[in-house]
Amino acid sequence: MNRRTVLATSGLALAGLVAATFMLGPTQADGLLVPDNPQIVARGAEVYAQECASCHGANLGGQPGWRVRGEDGMLPAPPHDASGHTWHHDDETLFILTKYGLSELMENAPPSGMPAYDGVLSDEDIVAVLSYIKSTWPDGIRAHHDALNAQSDP
Repeated sequence: MNRRTVLATSGLALAGLVAATFMLGPTQADGLLVPDNPQIVARGAEVYAQECASCHGANLGGQPGWRVRGEDGMLPAPPHDASGHTWHHDDETLFILTKYGLSELMENAPPSGMPAYDGVLSDEDIVAVLSYIKSTWPDGIRAHHDALNAQSDP
């Protein structure tokens, strides 16, 4: 499957998820993530604890030295809290990275220890995890992230 097909398919899946999240409760105006929906955030916290915390830390703090490649050429897991860079990427980018891996976002992607969760987590669980992560960010960072999503909307 080429990148354009993956992105188109992901776009359709994202549109369906956005519609579903509107039926589940409060959402934000722009983007896929719903950090103000307590049910989705609670599910995301559970999935994060099971699938993500072993690398990214129970408190979203990442691994030490996360900006410096190891001898294996890989970067340690970055933090997902306000000190990291997760909030520099719009919802769609975060979703695609989590589901398909870095190689779906860039050609000649550097080696990464981040697994692709396609076939491991449902799209709903990926959105829940990312919503949980966003729910922990301070208001200013959340506002910045919302602005990124507004810029990336067609």
